[in-house]
Amino acid sequence: FYIGFDPTADCLHVGHFIPMITMMYMQKYGHTPVFLLGGGTGFIGDPSGRTDMRSMMTKEVIDHNCACFKTQMERFIEFGEGKAMMVNNADWLMDLNYVELLREVGACFSVNNMLRAECFKQRMEREGGLTILELGYMLLQSYDFMVMARDFDVKIQFGGNDQWSNMLGGTELIRRKLGKDA
Repeated sequence: FYIGFDPTADCLHVGHFIPMITMMYMQKYGHTPVFLLGGGTGFIGDPSGRTDMRSMMTKEVIDHNCACFKTQMERFIEFGEGKAMMVNNADWLMDLNYVELLREVGACFSVNNMLRAECFKQRMEREGGLTILELGYMLLQSYDFMVMARDFDVKIQFGGNDQWSNMLGGTELIRRKLGKDA
């Protein structure tokens, strides 16, 4: 299983507590947690249920925040061979070709279905509306789940209720592209 954390600050906060405890207990009972640092998704941001966009961060800030998250998580989760893994989605997202992403991933998503997602409904009503970055975030998180299933044999993604439509998008992408259920 995996849980993703976007590096929006240089420290984990109370909103990360439940996912961290979930990882600790899942590891305690024999599961292998994969801690996904959002070094790639952190570049575009996601308001995670808020009505405003996150401010854009520089590569240096994102890298610094990822390093801080890594240090903090090592206090709670045991990493190493046969233990938990830590990966950074910048490793596969930063080299994506935009046209290829649209062709291979975007073709699997219906904008009508995306707009029905609760996380987008409230954003469409705000001043300025819904941005392509916000719609694109769903594609990237779904792509993350597919990469995790393909490369790390991950079967489950945990996340907050604001991530539900992104997680469902990932399971559909896995089914369509990999021919298996997540």
